[in-house]
Amino acid sequence: MTRPVRRVTSAAHHSGTVRELSAPDRTLERVQELHEAPLAPLTTFRLGGPAARLITATTDAEVIEAVRAADADGTPLLIIGGGSNLIVSDKGFSGTALRIATRGVELDGRKLELAAGEVWTDAVARTVEAGLAGIECLAGIPGSAGATPIQNVGAYGQEVSSTITEVIAYDRRAGETVTLSNAECAFSYRHSRFKSDPERYVVLRVRFELEDAGGLSAPIAYPETARVLGVGAGDRVPLEQARETVLKLRAGKGMVLDPEDHDTWSAGSFFTNPILTTGEYEAFLERVHERLGGDVAPPAFPAGEGFTKTSAAWLIDKAGFTKGYGTGPARISTKHTLALTNRGTATTEDLLALAREVVTGVREAFGITLVNEPVMVGVTL
Repeated sequence: MTRPVRRVTSAAHHSGTVRELSAPDRTLERVQELHEAPLAPLTTFRLGGPAARLITATTDAEVIEAVRAADADGTPLLIIGGGSNLIVSDKGFSGTALRIATRGVELDGRKLELAAGEVWTDAVARTVEAGLAGIECLAGIPGSAGATPIQNVGAYGQEVSSTITEVIAYDRRAGETVTLSNAECAFSYRHSRFKSDPERYVVLRVRFELEDAGGLSAPIAYPETARVLGVGAGDRVPLEQARETVLKLRAGKGMVLDPEDHDTWSAGSFFTNPILTTGEYEAFLERVHERLGGDVAPPAFPAGEGFTKTSAAWLIDKAGFTKGYGTGPARISTKHTLALTNRGTATTEDLLALAREVVTGVREAFGITLVNEPVMVGVTL
């Protein structure tokens, strides 16, 4: 049975518990408010029109105050963290965009608490330095800590749902700060309670429990990582070695932010890997054999009883959309078929046109409809 959500009566209760604070972004002012503010610079795609109003909050109390004010006025609200999983309409956003710029890291033994605005990949580095395992293979993922439970961020054999113990959030419906357990977050593949009910919760802090394995990583679960490391599945390696290997793998695919590399002007993986029922997978396999030959075996990974996960990148490539595909300002990455990119002058509509072309092509080739991973504001596929 799901335990009831625990209430925290003081909105600022958690903002005073962090013992160690990282330096704030010196370009930001406390509770900064701008009007007709460009949103493109706040996203990794560097796309989208302006927000009617942009507020930057640097404490939990400021976040809550801004949310309450918008809700009281009936103003549409857009929450922005690192902007790495966000696609904004060229027309922009007519309401209030709230940029969460809170900072804070607390390590207590194996327990970790991160403020929502903390830079995720920096936090991963800190845990590796502390000799704690569990999120080292999530190094290099752009964005903020507060976004990780929303998407149940995962890569290279790890997901945050395996280590998150609690999420502290402001419940807009109840008008209170609440603490949700791991079970109450309802995590699944790239999904959570926060994603299924996006208008209700604003994540303030995320708590993790990591593993002290004597400086070693969690068991290596991802085949590519194991191959590059020269170890078997389930083996452990030094934490820093695991982290550095993942960073190199990500960089080779354009998945580590670099302002000079347009392959990183993206949201990383644009589509989620499809999860198919047994019947859907059998139908898919028939389409594969018809199109590519009877000896071709598509990627297949167990995804729970009666379900199989396959690779979106493989589907895209085999449908004819290879690395670098496209002639306009939005193209598939030259390093990885799963990333759609802005080559420098694209608009959101350019990006969506490419995404729709890929979705249609994969559906026609294999009967599978790809689902976008980034959050879309004012636009749809």
